[in-house]
Amino acid sequence: MNSIPPLNSDRALSLARETLSIEAAALLALRDQVGDSFLAAMRAMLATRSRVVVMGMGKSGHVGRKIAATLASTGTAAFFVHPAEASHGDLGMVTPGDVVIAISNSGESEELAAILPALRRLSVTLVAMTGRPESSLARHADIVLSSAVSQEACPLNLAPTASTTAQMALGDALAVALLDARGFREPDFARSHPGGALGRKLLMHVQDLMRSGDQVPRVGPDASFSDTMREMTDKGLGATAVVDGDRVLGIFTDGDLRRLIETGADLRAMKAREVMHANPKLVQAEALAVDAADMMEKHSITSVLVVDAEQRLVGALNTNDLLRAKVI
Repeated sequence: MNSIPPLNSDRALSLARETLSIEAAALLALRDQVGDSFLAAMRAMLATRSRVVVMGMGKSGHVGRKIAATLASTGTAAFFVHPAEASHGDLGMVTPGDVVIAISNSGESEELAAILPALRRLSVTLVAMTGRPESSLARHADIVLSSAVSQEACPLNLAPTASTTAQMALGDALAVALLDARGFREPDFARSHPGGALGRKLLMHVQDLMRSGDQVPRVGPDASFSDTMREMTDKGLGATAVVDGDRVLGIFTDGDLRRLIETGADLRAMKAREVMHANPKLVQAEALAVDAADMMEKHSITSVLVVDAEQRLVGALNTNDLLRAKVI
């Protein structure tokens, strides 16, 4: 049975901090290298009517998958192709006019080298991201992005650490610069992330969540207090609209009921128009759900009536509806 080696806490923390220092220094050095070739790569990616194909082997391949995913989620059509699989049929995924980003720290990856002639025949724009600008990959490329680092964070200077961090950061820099150049904004991001929190906030409207039809509690202005309470109870919203036809006159809520009880008023003799809160807060059905949530929080209310463009009552919304949809 293998024994667990003793942990030298001081050495472990020292190495951890040194790793972060080396990788931070690598990124700062990389920042100073960003220039004309970076702009050339951007122009090629903006100009193509096709796709961006990212390739890489080993750790560079893992980085490449992340770069492709980041590009795709920020407005640049991109996907990853494994170089070894490309030699066995997946090269068919690459089409003339594509921009290919080939990632290799050494620039001598055999799997990438094997498909370079085929890539040239396809008339793609080849962008090499490499730590060795004099490498074979760089010599065959149209554009070379240097991801060179002075040393790896690995104490043996062998395991890809600072170099892969540099590749990842360079890919992020491309994605960010491209999304800005494309005018890519929050609504665009939300459309490619419909299942995420931002997607819910920017794509979900009040009409998607509101209660409608018979689910909306409503009474006329001359409804008795008991009928008003019965409508609130039956619909379970904690409030009811007071309407003249479809026109909202007011709202009566649990909070209004508590305040009336404190006054000692004879509620049984009162009509809906006498107990309602006139000119209530309303929200448009087309409004974003997150804006409705902000309004409800600002005014410390838990229910709001929903109206259409003609200010007719079409629904109701409360905080439980927003919570279920994970808008708040």
